[in-house]
Amino acid sequence: MPAQAEAPELTVVMPCLDEAETIGACIGKARTALEAHGIAAEILVADNGSTDGSQAVARREGARVVPIAQRGYGSALMGGIRAARGRYILMGDADDSYDFGQAPLFVEKLRQGFDLVQGCRLETGGGRVLPGAMPASHRLIGNPLFSKLVRWWYRAPVNDVYCGMRAFTRDHYERLGQRCTGMEFATEMIVKSSICGARIAEVPVTLHPDGRTAHTPHLRTMRDGWRTLRFLLLYSPRWLFLVPGLALCLAGAVGYALALPAVHALGVTFDAHTLLFSTLAIMCGYQSVLFAVMTREFAASEGLLPRNPRLDRAMTILSLERVLAIAGVVMIAGIVLLVLVVNDWRLRHFGHLDYPHTMRMVVPGVLLVALGFQTILFGFFLSILGLRRM
Repeated sequence: MPAQAEAPELTVVMPCLDEAETIGACIGKARTALEAHGIAAEILVADNGSTDGSQAVARREGARVVPIAQRGYGSALMGGIRAARGRYILMGDADDSYDFGQAPLFVEKLRQGFDLVQGCRLETGGGRVLPGAMPASHRLIGNPLFSKLVRWWYRAPVNDVYCGMRAFTRDHYERLGQRCTGMEFATEMIVKSSICGARIAEVPVTLHPDGRTAHTPHLRTMRDGWRTLRFLLLYSPRWLFLVPGLALCLAGAVGYALALPAVHALGVTFDAHTLLFSTLAIMCGYQSVLFAVMTREFAASEGLLPRNPRLDRAMTILSLERVLAIAGVVMIAGIVLLVLVVNDWRLRHFGHLDYPHTMRMVVPGVLLVALGFQTILFGFFLSILGLRRM
């Protein structure tokens, strides 16, 4: 589409890597639909190093081609969006699997005030997948699973987190600070948009079979699936650290409640060995909870996640001095238990001890000392993270 004197309302960004077979059809469909609806737009192809003549095809069809040196789906899109002139941006793959004739539907939603308009290919969101367009494992397992995680963990109102056709305002995109250079770029956009409270709409789209025959799709199921899961975990300290940590602490506390009085139930006696297992659970769980707090604070200080008001209030209340005082009390309690055991050993002339009895003092004592020491380290580290806000 010819360049216009004034900035267009919309820029259609198509990442491209050896798409000579299909790029022309994608540009043609987009141009026809946008002109039919009177939408002032430009079509921009973010070329990621094509060697099959994709650039020439794109220019012949009237698109503006921007070369992107750094390889990666996310890199191509970030470069293309950076070069876009439109107030609104629509992105979509150049393999002819998406119907760019549906572009006006996305623009209409943006005009209504939405920040991000996500396409949905799955039936749960009104979309449609034509035969042969998506592997069954993606349609029935992978995509629904990751989409459900994004709705559950981040409250994102989407049914198809992987859909590559979506539109957004330039202002919203610039607030997100996208960083992922691979396929997880699309997931990052939805997660960050949800975290910052953006207005998100969903538009049903139809997915067509990949129109390319010269090479296989760029998507790699296991590699890109793992990268998506890794990203979701890294952006959710709650589910990566906090929830597992609290679960371990709870399991350890239950074990202590059963083992300290040596409860015998259903033919099972909970004794000293239960204490050891429970101590392990509490120590690992407590460490995980501390990591949740430290990770959340670090992510907020680096601008990866917004600040958490509840955590900020807790940080204000729990100053370094108070944390050290609490840790000191816990450590002293543990040391007292250990000293009592040593004294008992002295009274027995450093001979054999009553292990079922002493273990109920040694193990909790060791646990309290370890937790107190961990808390001291946690307090100092958290204070270091907060130095830039002092």
